[in-house]
Amino acid sequence: MKISDDIHNYYEKLVTHYFALGKFDEKYDDDFLADLTCVVLNQLPTRYIRHEVDMAFYLPASERFEMEAKVKKAISKAIEFMNIHRKSSE
Repeated sequence: MKISDDIHNYYEKLVTHYFALGKFDEKYDDDFLADLTCVVLNQLPTRYIRHEVDMAFYLPASERFEMEAKVKKAISKAIEFMNIHRKSSE
């Protein structure tokens, strides 16, 4: 069996969505964003999907809200972590 390129972790989409909303690409350089993405995603569980429509159709609103809350919290913690470690390495 070959794992399809269509299979991905839904949290990746949520994280990039919140990065876009926060205009992170205007605030941080590419290296910082790459590291930040790793730190954020490592705090979150995985939720693999094949098609976006699967999540839209099958995911209850309460679970979607919980996932979004987890992403926001993980982003906040990761930014704090990155800023502390960036300052200590300078």
